[in-house]
Order: sequence, then structure tokens, then C-alpha cells
Amino acid sequence: MNVPAPATTLAGAAQAPTALPGNPNDRAAKRQRVLDILDARGHDALLLTSNTALTWYLDGSRMHISLAGDPVAVLLVDRGGDRLITFNNEAERLAAEELPPGVELHTVPWHGQLTDAVGALAGPGEPLAEKAVAAELRAARQPMLPGESARYARLCADAARAMTDVLSRATPVTTEFEVASALAARIVAAGAEPLVLLCSGSSRSAFRHPLATHSPLGRRAMAVVCARRHGMVANLTRWVRFDAGTPEELDAEERIAAVEADIFDATVPGASLGGIFGEIQAAYVRHGFGADQWTMHHQGGPAGYAGRDPRATAATDDVVVPNQTFTWNPSGPGVKIEDTVQLTEAGAGVLTSDPRWPVADVNGLPRPLTLQL
Repeated sequence: MNVPAPATTLAGAAQAPTALPGNPNDRAAKRQRVLDILDARGHDALLLTSNTALTWYLDGSRMHISLAGDPVAVLLVDRGGDRLITFNNEAERLAAEELPPGVELHTVPWHGQLTDAVGALAGPGEPLAEKAVAAELRAARQPMLPGESARYARLCADAARAMTDVLSRATPVTTEFEVASALAARIVAAGAEPLVLLCSGSSRSAFRHPLATHSPLGRRAMAVVCARRHGMVANLTRWVRFDAGTPEELDAEERIAAVEADIFDATVPGASLGGIFGEIQAAYVRHGFGADQWTMHHQGGPAGYAGRDPRATAATDDVVVPNQTFTWNPSGPGVKIEDTVQLTEAGAGVLTSDPRWPVADVNGLPRPLTLQL
């Protein structure tokens, strides 16, 4: 597979450094949302400790080193301001490249504990732990603000272009690892982080979370990307085939798109995720997949500052709001469909789109077809 040098963008041209987001209006709105949580709980301070909460509140700042590790900072939010506590060996870089204006920086030794400094900064009383207000913080993240909506749309478009670039150059003898590595190169070149890269050729199409192997793609393949930039995660799945497809495959692809269309119809402001999940279960039966298909894989849910924020289940009582983003991913034997969308006044709009990819209109939305090469 022809993989461009890492210094190129997804389109192959040189890329200028990505500016920090730090939208002042969005930052002020997020701070007010957290202060509202404090008011409702009767507390004066909250300690943010997860990558999801930190990158959201700091409007896209990167607070990680290892993609699989804990953040290298915690943030104390109180009525007097915002104070970030980090290790001494991280402080200079964070101050120069990641920290938005108006946030105080405090350090502990690299061999210390981040929470060691919290007591002295917080004053009397323990600050609220993030997990104590997890539901409230999730609700605060759901309606995206203008600056982050624009950044998210750009990321989603970049991820979709990466998928088109890679899969349009694939052949039956291309291996799954070659697809994954080419996707990784393009995602990183776009200033993003590949959190999830999946690929399955025709010999492994039964697996719904297929980590790549050295197997060739064969006659048909699926690729999945979850890419993070400025804290937000774009999610999409695409299929490619090198023949006309079997009647069974073509039928299943149409039916899974119909399942997804029913999910989109149910995803409206005021609906609960648990209620939508009930519609998902019914849609599988309605479109001929059987009542057990929802048990074979998670179905997706709200997206944004986590791959799913949260994964929807029958017990999830979060309520859909305007400007919220979603990634639903219904699947059946040998089929799956997945894109990141945002709810606006005009309805759902697909963010992970590339005009070069073939689509079909399904209930007014352009939905991806299998790319036939």
C-alpha cells in the first residue's frame, strides 16, 4: 500500500501547525456550567481528574502523554478560578502549548502525587470528586458550543478523508495491518490521535471488533477509525469490496441502513437514551435481523469528548438535547454502519463525510455505501 510520508496531510500537502482552540466564549460558558453544578450541589470546588472532563473544560488542551494512561494533571475549579496541578517535568510544555489563558499552574515533583497539592489550594472542605457529579458533567458536555462544533466538524471530515484515501488504494492482497498503518499515518499527520483502528478482511468478517492482523483483505473488508483531536473523538466505519457482492450481502447492507434510519428517527431532543435503545431493539426485528442482534455488540450513543459518552443501554436515562453529537453503530452478521452526526435545528447532519465516498439517500441522510473497486 502506498503510504505518504508522515509530514504530509491526508491530501498530501504540507500542513501548518494546528493552533490551540481555547475559544474564550466557549470557555466562559463551560465554566458557568460547572459553577451551576456546584450551586446545585451546595459545594464550592470540584476536582476534575479524567481526560474526558479535562479536555472538555479546558477547550481542547491535551492533558495526556500515554494514550492509555491517566492524565498528567488535575484541575481544581472553584468560585475563585481554575487551578491546574501537574508534575514539574510537564509544567513548562503545558504552559507554553496547552494551557488556555486564565488558568493558574501549580506543580508537584514528578515522583509525587497530583492530589498532594489539592488540599492547600482548595481551602476548607473537600472539593467534590468528579465521579460524584459524573452525570451532571456528562449533561454539561452534551450541547456543543459553536467553537467546539466547528473543530469537531473539521476533525470528522479529516477522518472521513483518511478512510477514503486508504481504502480507495487497497487491493485484495493488501493486509489488514497495512490498512491500519496507513490510516494511522494519515490521522497523525492531521494532528490527531488514532484511539481505535480496526480492520477485517473477508476471512474475519464475523468479528465485530476486529483488531488488524497480517491477513489479506480478500474480496471484502471493513475498517473502523476513532480519531481524537482537541479532546473530541470522531468515529466511523467503512466497507470496501473487490467484486459485485453477493445478493445476501447487498440485502443485509440495505437492511442495516434501515435499522440505523429508525435509530436516527428516534434520536430527537427530549428523547431518553433508554427509550431510543428500545427502538433499536425493535428495529433489528423489524428489518429481519432477529431479536438477539443487539446483544452481539454495543449500539453506540452520544459522542464528543469520549468515544461514546455514554454507551446507550436500556437503563440509560440521559436526555437528548439540541446540538448534541451521536455515533450509533448497529451491526449484524457481516454488516455494520457507523458515522458521527450532530443534531441541529435542521435535524441530524453527518459530520464524518467525504464527497468522494459513494452514498445513498436513506430518509434524507446521505449514508455510506460499500466502495466497490
